[in-house]
Amino acid sequence: MEYSFETQEVWHMSRALVKDIYLVTSTFPQEEKLGLTNQLRRASISVSSNIAEESIRWSKIDHTKFYEIAFVRLIEILNQLILSADLGFLSEATLNKLRAKISRLGGLLTALYHSTQKPINPSTN
Repeated sequence: MEYSFETQEVWHMSRALVKDIYLVTSTFPQEEKLGLTNQLRRASISVSSNIAEESIRWSKIDHTKFYEIAFVRLIEILNQLILSADLGFLSEATLNKLRAKISRLGGLLTALYHSTQKPINPSTN
């Protein structure tokens, strides 16, 4: 049985980001295992998990909430990657590649988030 989230491009992109984050953090210093490595990995998993969980919710409010959480975690990842580059744990080139992927994923999440918003009814303004 295939679930609806498994057919979503946004979920596939989030899975790819998890893999990228695991590969990048595998090169971080050992003393970062409980620091940035753990934080980045958990946040990346949270993005894909929230996308998956959103797919089984029935209300637009829930859809909005899970897209918002996924987007917040995505920005958390970007911040932590910038800090990792500042600390010399990854190159600017790697940061820029990941930033581009995050930007594309963020754009999709933003579009999905806005698709769950109620349209404004001009007659009620």
